[in-house]
Amino acid sequence: MATREQAIHALIEPTVTSLGFELWGIDYQAQGKHSRLIIYIDSDNGVNVDDCAQVSRQVSALLDVEDPISGHYNLEVSSPGMDRPLYTLAQFEKYAGHYVQVRLREAFEDRRKFRGLLMGIEEEDVIIRVDQEEFGFPIETIDRANVVPQFEKNDGKGGTH
Repeated sequence: MATREQAIHALIEPTVTSLGFELWGIDYQAQGKHSRLIIYIDSDNGVNVDDCAQVSRQVSALLDVEDPISGHYNLEVSSPGMDRPLYTLAQFEKYAGHYVQVRLREAFEDRRKFRGLLMGIEEEDVIIRVDQEEFGFPIETIDRANVVPQFEKNDGKGGTH
């Protein structure tokens, strides 16, 4: 059975793609009158405010007709940003070599949060190295994952450390 996010993803992906963007992912945050549907879009040329507004208008019209969410919610369209969420195995594979923060649906070794170097994927598992120990988490056990931006220090002399 598809989750609400998966159903919405399938519904709006053709529209987002036809506008020249990749549908990076969807987050639905149910909070009564303050519920939010966040749609992340990306493209090789980046995403600006006008792009988000264009996608928002088209997707909003589609959601008004199809009505996949009952009740009131706010629609937000955004770039995934530097701390982009990761949803699919392909996205995890693309960001191998980057630091990530992962929250699991259920505790593993008495903890749900892990932060470490994304080593890649093996079949359906996401491999993360935390303090010289590698963990393999089946993607369906991951509740949320984000890239952790790393910034280089500039010493003011033209080099970085």
